[in-house]
Amino acid sequence: MREGWLFRLVVSLLILAAVSCSEREPSRTVAAKPAKPAYGDSIVVGSIGEPSTLIPLLASDSASHEVSGLVYNGLVRYDRNLKLEGDLARSWDVSPDGLTITFHLRKGVKWHDGHEFTSRDVLYTYLVTISPKTPTAYAESFKQVKKAEALDPHTFRVTYGKPYAPALESWGMSILPAHLLEGKDLTKSSLARNPVGTGPYIFSEWVPGQKIVLESNKDYYEGRPFIDRYIYRIIPDNSTMFMELKAGGLDMMALNPVQFQRETGAAGFRSRFSKYRYPSSTYTYLGYNLRHPLFSDRRVRQAITSALNKDEIVHGVLLGMGQVAHGPFKPETWAYNPRIRDFDYNPERARRLLAEAGWKETSGQGVLVRNGRPFRFTIITNQGNEQRIKAAQIIQQRLKAVGIEVKIRVIEWASFLSQFIDKGNFEAVILGWSISPDPDIFDVWHSSKTAPKELNFIGYKNPEVDRLLEEGRGTFDMEKRKRCYFRIQEILAEDQPYSFLYVPDALPVVSGRFRGIEPAPAGISHNFIRWYVPQEEQVYR
Repeated sequence: MREGWLFRLVVSLLILAAVSCSEREPSRTVAAKPAKPAYGDSIVVGSIGEPSTLIPLLASDSASHEVSGLVYNGLVRYDRNLKLEGDLARSWDVSPDGLTITFHLRKGVKWHDGHEFTSRDVLYTYLVTISPKTPTAYAESFKQVKKAEALDPHTFRVTYGKPYAPALESWGMSILPAHLLEGKDLTKSSLARNPVGTGPYIFSEWVPGQKIVLESNKDYYEGRPFIDRYIYRIIPDNSTMFMELKAGGLDMMALNPVQFQRETGAAGFRSRFSKYRYPSSTYTYLGYNLRHPLFSDRRVRQAITSALNKDEIVHGVLLGMGQVAHGPFKPETWAYNPRIRDFDYNPERARRLLAEAGWKETSGQGVLVRNGRPFRFTIITNQGNEQRIKAAQIIQQRLKAVGIEVKIRVIEWASFLSQFIDKGNFEAVILGWSISPDPDIFDVWHSSKTAPKELNFIGYKNPEVDRLLEEGRGTFDMEKRKRCYFRIQEILAEDQPYSFLYVPDALPVVSGRFRGIEPAPAGISHNFIRWYVPQEEQVYR
């Protein structure tokens, strides 16, 4: 899923009432009894995607950030309740005008190779991020900085030229080791496959196509993690992954709705695993390559959305375990516009709009034609995500009913990103995004972010949206920001650069031997270093 680190993508969207919405099935009887925390054991986590790189600055996929998020730290992070707290920065001061932030860094933090973490590392990370030689999608936030200073080894100051609302949050960016990278080409660094961070886990091994192994950092500044080893297993097929889970080869994975509702209710499964349900931090969309002539007319995009029954997709794909999406913000968050007027299911309107755009049924084959060319295109999506594939199949049938022929192509994850998305080599795509609690969506929607490997890969350009994005991030006034994002949603609903499909529920499942899991607005992994397995139940030595 290409939802990796969009504006600190390791952090989830604001999930209101996640605890009250969470569902936890009891583990075996012993799990309900008090147990003493103990060091040891391993957790084996399944994922359909293999990381592209373990240098976070160069990655835009969730697989890369899931692993590197355990290896690196930022200056700040979000706590269980999605409030900013210190990470490598123990505290900070903000000037009265909001333009200067002085970070007071933790002392005694060590890189995994034993070198001391200092403000030199923070300054290096800032400089390499804004360097034109660095192919990163995350430079924009740091480009707002007017001046960056390492005042002493444990004090770092940044000054902005004008108000920048996501300023503090942006320093959740993973800090890189200056002593290993200064003066070198970041894109050719061995850290891509052998990272050195300050985080709770130390890189141990990467077997391509199979697994990545991390070992606990016994000198971590917050204390040694209880679980000794984190094993990230790469299993491109979700059904195979589920079989591995049931066979004991995995401890944790994300269930799909069918697995959650229909295949995990047996007493034997419930005695071995705990499963959770809460609104996820993502939305799934059908995105159009706006550089392609098929999709240059917004009436066509409006027609496609009108031809889709989103409720059908939510119930057919998610079994009702999610909600319809109408824009890039999650319902009930402060930036979400509840009055947004999206194109609801209306096949007749779809046919009318297509006719207005010049598409007529003339062949007798049921496929619309314009200038002698039939209306057909291919939707691509990534291998291993059954929900996206099923959504594509439903979309295929609904569009056939209005005269559009759709083919579906499912592509292996690494090739999907490098050969298709990053190169703009697609007509339409089903993918998902996750955003941070701050609603700044500049990197996905601003017209300046359409270069190769940047996040506006569909090529959306709208001058009013550009202006509103700049205005929304350029003020600390919440009401002004809200007005900007409300208007942006109205424009996107009219332009339909995406057909926003659904917000799925998160459905993680974890082996019942793991204790200390605390569902919270940030999900279940916010306190991962405090998860543990009682000594007598440990499996891996």
